[in-house]
Amino acid sequence: LLAARSPQDAHLLRLPLREVAARRAPVTCPRTAPRPRLRTLAPTACADNVMRAPHVRRLTLSRPRAYCRTQQVREGARLHVEQGQGKPVLSLHGNPASCYIIPHVAKVWRAIAVDLIGMGKSDKPDIGYHYDDHSRYVEGFVEALGLKDITLVIQDWGSLIGFRYAHEHEANVRGIAFMEASVRPLNFKDMPLDTRIMLPVVRTFPFGYLLIQVGNIFLSKLLHEMTLRKLAKEEIAAYNAPFPTIKSRKPVAQFPLEVPFDGKPVKNHSTVAGYSEWLKVTQMPKLFLKFSPGVLINKDMAAWIEKSLPNITTVDCGAGKHFVQEDDPDLIGQEIVAWMSATQSKKK
Repeated sequence: LLAARSPQDAHLLRLPLREVAARRAPVTCPRTAPRPRLRTLAPTACADNVMRAPHVRRLTLSRPRAYCRTQQVREGARLHVEQGQGKPVLSLHGNPASCYIIPHVAKVWRAIAVDLIGMGKSDKPDIGYHYDDHSRYVEGFVEALGLKDITLVIQDWGSLIGFRYAHEHEANVRGIAFMEASVRPLNFKDMPLDTRIMLPVVRTFPFGYLLIQVGNIFLSKLLHEMTLRKLAKEEIAAYNAPFPTIKSRKPVAQFPLEVPFDGKPVKNHSTVAGYSEWLKVTQMPKLFLKFSPGVLINKDMAAWIEKSLPNITTVDCGAGKHFVQEDDPDLIGQEIVAWMSATQSKKK
């Protein structure tokens, strides 16, 4: 673990654990806090390497070119990549990823991808990076761009944020496409054996701090174990680029603490349970991209989803673990376009 640290962070390893804990103490972010005010800056030309996620780099850009825009927020800034025209399709990524545009979507719709706060090229302000923090930033981002009638494409942590947004802003969401998502509160017993062993450890201080922030285990190990294909060196470098130091990995380390397992954290469990009950009654169109064996969505969870959620289209996408957008981005994009086109035709 110590060998994995970067030189900039050597001083942190000499601190007593008590002081390290104090420095990483979470900042409370009550749900009642006012949403950040956003100021839209002028769009700037987008260099090719900005679209750094591997599945984005494989996308051949068409005119108009994708571009970057920075949304200045009170606590920090975020970046988004945009391509195409029409109804907005907003992609929310997971941990430890960054923004991506699903292939094929921009040929038909307005595809928008965003780096969550603290991730990718978004700023890393001194906040707690709690569930509430991420939700407030995404809400502010949607408001700043004036996005209406959104289709959400969500995976991993993007699903907790996206499902919550759809539940709280149902009138502004036309549909949800999801893969490897948190559809209901999770239990450790439902996870694969290696995940059941790993998660309690990384959710405990100082082990989580040492493994994730110092040892960089999410990027050096878990990313590879939960992706079927072997990532190329340049792809690995793209994933690592936003997190060169121990301090920069704080958001990566906080995410596992925020996911509700076995009812804890209580507040987050309540939020997920709330949108889960809503998903069982809302007629909002849903696309379930199913991969096997999966991690968050195993065989039993997939069966529950297909049985319990109304107005859902299921597509069996074949083999996949957790970072499924790395293994078959083209299939994902094709199925999203076909589903959105069919949904649009039904509305007409």
